[in-house]
Amino acid sequence: MDPRLTEVTQLFGRFKAAFVRSDFSSCDKLLSQLKVLLTKFPSLPPSFQESPNAIQELTIARDIYEHAVVLSVKTEDQDAFERDFFQLKPYYTDTSGIIPPSPQEYPILGLNLLRLLVQNRIAEFHTELELLPTSALENPCIKYAVELEQSFMEGAYNRVLSARQAVPHESYVYFMDLLAKTVRDEIAGCSEKAYDHLSIADAKKILMFSLDQDLATYISEERPEWEIRSGCVFFQKARESAPSKEIPSLQLINQTLSYARELERIV
Repeated sequence: MDPRLTEVTQLFGRFKAAFVRSDFSSCDKLLSQLKVLLTKFPSLPPSFQESPNAIQELTIARDIYEHAVVLSVKTEDQDAFERDFFQLKPYYTDTSGIIPPSPQEYPILGLNLLRLLVQNRIAEFHTELELLPTSALENPCIKYAVELEQSFMEGAYNRVLSARQAVPHESYVYFMDLLAKTVRDEIAGCSEKAYDHLSIADAKKILMFSLDQDLATYISEERPEWEIRSGCVFFQKARESAPSKEIPSLQLINQTLSYARELERIV
């Protein structure tokens, strides 16, 4: 075996061992070393030069970048996720017929769709979706992301929050927690504009909390301007503290009439 390939294989073995024991600090250091060593493989993207070890080099490089993407989720680093995903993507799109498909391909592609949804990058979500073959829509991971986006766009927030309990892959939990928080914040903002107060039971139902303590924790951490008293959640304090945004209707009418007189004079 090529000495460079041997070195990468051994170092990657150390990386996976550190990953299993959740030693993410060591994983970061080893990953940086692995990425440097990968630059010495001539068969990797974007050059794709012919090499006696091309299949082994492409396979282990893809495996490394797949682990890098999952590591970025474990460390909750969205910038690293985007960077590592785009380094990995050519191994999915440009190596067909050279190396066998990866069993992690659709879980990671679905994970990227979920990330774009969480970041409200809906146009990019649909662009990535259109690049996938039609058969990919039957994959549970891709289907999960697509149905989640449909629920989100329809405002079916209850389905979005319920989907947290049915993630197709454990790595999806991080982004689903972020999406659930975004949805709850949206519901909370609408609730305080629509009501003066709600009973604790109704507030729990609307915000999809099962326990009183979960609701109390959310209010103390995310909505300190709300008040819980007499078995109700009061929003009035939040409404009073919000800046007034009255429309100066009389001023707008006067300006419009003035513009109309000027146009009439010009004509």
